[in-house]
Amino acid sequence: MTPARSICLGFLAVISVGTILLCLPISSSDGTWVHPLTALFTATSAVCVTGLSVVNVGEFYSGFGQLTLVSLVQIGGLGYMTATTFLLLLFGQRFALREKVALKQTLDTPGLSGVRNLVKSIISVTLIFEITGIFLLFSVFAPDYGASRGLWLAIFHSINSFNNAGFSLFDNSFSEYVTHPFLNTVVSLLVIGGAVGYQVIMEIVVWVRSGEWQRLILRRRNRVRSREFYQRNSRSNFSLNFKTSLTTSIALWILGLVGFFIIEINNPSTFGRLSWGGKLIAAWFQSMTTRTAGFNTVDMANLGSPALFLTIGLMFVGASPGGTGGGIKTTTVRILISCTKAVLRGKEAVICYRRQIPTSLVFKAIATFMGSLGTVLASTTLMTIADPNIPFIQVLFECVSAFATVGLSMGITANLSVLSKLVLIGTMYLGRVGVLLFMAAIAGDPERSLVRYPEENLLVG
Repeated sequence: MTPARSICLGFLAVISVGTILLCLPISSSDGTWVHPLTALFTATSAVCVTGLSVVNVGEFYSGFGQLTLVSLVQIGGLGYMTATTFLLLLFGQRFALREKVALKQTLDTPGLSGVRNLVKSIISVTLIFEITGIFLLFSVFAPDYGASRGLWLAIFHSINSFNNAGFSLFDNSFSEYVTHPFLNTVVSLLVIGGAVGYQVIMEIVVWVRSGEWQRLILRRRNRVRSREFYQRNSRSNFSLNFKTSLTTSIALWILGLVGFFIIEINNPSTFGRLSWGGKLIAAWFQSMTTRTAGFNTVDMANLGSPALFLTIGLMFVGASPGGTGGGIKTTTVRILISCTKAVLRGKEAVICYRRQIPTSLVFKAIATFMGSLGTVLASTTLMTIADPNIPFIQVLFECVSAFATVGLSMGITANLSVLSKLVLIGTMYLGRVGVLLFMAAIAGDPERSLVRYPEENLLVG
């Protein structure tokens, strides 16, 4: 039982329990047994924080079913090993080295030291974001739906927003709030907080506590441009993970904002009917949510082909490492871009922010990209065979959304065949646990080889 197998089997165990609970008559609004495939699809989508659903969650499931669903989302967002470790710490139990290694692989941290404090920090950050989101969203929903209903809507959507799940109790997600600035801001901040990763948030907290921002302002005021002076008076330096994750995310958000605004500005079914301010709000929300969240304020089926391809590209990249979203991750894209720049400039080392990327990480980024691309191609091929009447662009959109655990759909999920639904279930699972981790769980721990083979060139490109 390797750490990779523990993680994969742990997610399967949570999905199995969620499927059983969602099958019970108490989980459905009409008090009848839920079809096992429907329960399995919903439980997988919740644990994998995807948001795809074959039924209308707000109408199909009862209060117990919705509570079960949001609980699965919370466990899936934290990660199986993080949730398990938190329970062990809560009951005062100690966890072994193997569990520490599994948690390290889940959080993608470089070492084993400070795992206990890291888990506590993750839980604290999660509670702060979600509780704050509940209070803010309650002020939006309470005037329209009353105190009790508004509170449940706030709880449900706050947890789904921070965990980047995308489930909504509304028929058309947030389409009624397409130009609502406050709701769009709150949901965006929750989604971004979950997507950038816990390491990025913790570094920002440490930066603020250290007073670094005050020294930075003082340096600007005094016009001190000496690098040595700045380094002597600096208590914290941002890690390479922080720089690459945040800058790549900002670049993708800007790209999506400008792209959606230009492409859909005259589309009467999406942005065309909105004011200029409404167009900017809608473009920003689509740019933000296509990365990982799965909420939408416009009908995705009404987007033009250029906007659909832009959405697919943003979904495939996904969130940052350590976050609650999926995709190949922003750091993977940044490493591949830096690798390409190194080749074009004739360099033998991959450099990013004046730091050399280890060869092992370059190999991992390439393997992640190829494995993810292969998974999407395989699932798309199987679904086109199972449902030949559905347009290819819609099938590709659904597969990328499932693999990247985004949850956006063009409205074909409920009409898919049994085989296509099973393919999406497997795709969501692979997207959540990771292709490399799943392959490691099957193959076991790799064995190091002392054999070295002679080099030989071949034609490339």
